[in-house]
Amino acid sequence: MTKPLLKVEGLKKYFPIKGGVFGKVVGQVKAVDDVSFEVMEGEILGIVGESGCGKSTTGKTLLRLVEPTEGNIFFNDESITELSDEKMRLLRRDMQIIFQDPYASLNPRHTVEKIIGEPLLVHGMKSAQARKERVKQLLEVVGLSAYHASRYPHQFSGGQRQRIGIARALANNPKLIICDEPVSALDVSVQSQILNLMEELRDQFNLTYVFIAHDLSVVKHISDRVGVMYLGRMVELANKDALYDTPKHPYTQALLSAVPLPDPDDKQDRIILQGDVPSPANPPTGCAFHTRCPYVMDVCKAVRPEWKEVSEDHFAACHLYNDNDQSEEQQKPLMQVES
Repeated sequence: MTKPLLKVEGLKKYFPIKGGVFGKVVGQVKAVDDVSFEVMEGEILGIVGESGCGKSTTGKTLLRLVEPTEGNIFFNDESITELSDEKMRLLRRDMQIIFQDPYASLNPRHTVEKIIGEPLLVHGMKSAQARKERVKQLLEVVGLSAYHASRYPHQFSGGQRQRIGIARALANNPKLIICDEPVSALDVSVQSQILNLMEELRDQFNLTYVFIAHDLSVVKHISDRVGVMYLGRMVELANKDALYDTPKHPYTQALLSAVPLPDPDDKQDRIILQGDVPSPANPPTGCAFHTRCPYVMDVCKAVRPEWKEVSEDHFAACHLYNDNDQSEEQQKPLMQVES
């Protein structure tokens, strides 16, 4: 059985809110609030949710680009939450990130050769000629040409810039890549090219991805398993087919009901959620989703639901599935969604 390459336990990231004349801490934004999951070697785990749900913060915290407030992160069975800066820097050879914005993530003053070659220099490739050859090789791997090495970022399109970002992430042969909405800023036609490229690279280099996005169709296309986040919490995690065909959590059901169907003659029930997303600075007690949930019960308002396996390899945090004595009717998914 494949072992977990990445294991996350009780991950929290709170940002302080300061106020008053002396700038005292008067509250906290709970961007990531007790998230746990595993990523197997060679797997693509998709993470989806509304804007502001904590997806990108989770991804950056996994690499300690943002320091976690609480929780444990294990990479290759090694806890990385307490590593020194020097050891963390060495470990980043195996853990890389592709950023969301291909315009902001590349230094406009540097050539492509310097952008891709810098990680090689940082991690010990002192020979300029060796770096030059490696950069040319990487450019060809991601579908660009060797002569592009002497150009600057402003001379490329958005899709080409994202390919440069992917080449930079691949420079030191990493094992894990965090993909922070890598195609959201690109045209649809370019999105498919980048997604297909990432799948090819996964097979070619035995990569493991955590793929963060808000586009559900993109996540279904590329992921093996999908986790759904709401207000800093993971509410559901399952194999992509199980999640899209039989969603368990009411939030997942509402999210999937909003996905347009390719055939305009096909109809599906649209779940319209009432109200706005609560503030992560003051999340609701109990289940964070209870203020918008159409199936809310009294227990939802007071008790935070337990994260548990509700069917084989299908995890959810919902009181609808926490009672073993429920009737069969209640145990069924609350709606069916056509994939």
